[in-house]
Amino acid sequence: MNNIKNIVKQGYTQIAQSCGCSCRAKKVASEIGYTDEDVQSLQEANLGLGCGNPTAIGDIKEGDVVLDLGCGAGFDVFLAQRRVGQTGKVIGVDMTPAMLELAKRNAEKMKVKNVEFILGDIESLLIDSNSIDIVISNCVINLAPNKDNVFQEAYRVLKKGGSLYVSDIVLLSELSDEQRHNEELLTGCVAGALLKEEYLQKILDAGFLIEIKKENKKISKQQYQGIDLESLSVKATK
Repeated sequence: MNNIKNIVKQGYTQIAQSCGCSCRAKKVASEIGYTDEDVQSLQEANLGLGCGNPTAIGDIKEGDVVLDLGCGAGFDVFLAQRRVGQTGKVIGVDMTPAMLELAKRNAEKMKVKNVEFILGDIESLLIDSNSIDIVISNCVINLAPNKDNVFQEAYRVLKKGGSLYVSDIVLLSELSDEQRHNEELLTGCVAGALLKEEYLQKILDAGFLIEIKKENKKISKQQYQGIDLESLSVKATK
């Protein structure tokens, strides 16, 4: 498991260090549901790494405390911050120091005060129980070796009645052994992905009630060379 995390960390460190708004990042963001205004106003935070738009499906209200699992450069954090207003707060957690440095620089440039970025592992959150109104995550949980722990931790930190809004890659048929051990596919959110039914069952096993909000099969050809997968967006309520 540590080897998987090291591979992922190295891959995303390279992405963070070579960051910069690109045509590909803009195209990816548009394909997965972000508006032109979202992309234009947060160019430096958009690295084109998502597979959905959890802030769009999330019922985020003014004053909410929001937690982003695997926040990267902060794209979804800053979008959520606009919705929680000055009375709310958004916390981003990521295990890659280079990503957090980038996110913090972006926050300083935008003079955003009510966001916080924490170095940590989404399988073991340094967040108090029953303290979060909304948890969001965008194409990150598939990278975690122990997904049961991730969903259990999300359930723990949420207040009663709080919700997890997650967009993630799920498989529609099993990968080959070669694909499962391909490091490029691992950091590309494929090799560590689960079959759709297994992924949903893990959310249920953590105690959540679930509602499927969106399924995007076009993403297979748009970003994943036709591999039999989809982007799944789910609301899970405690």
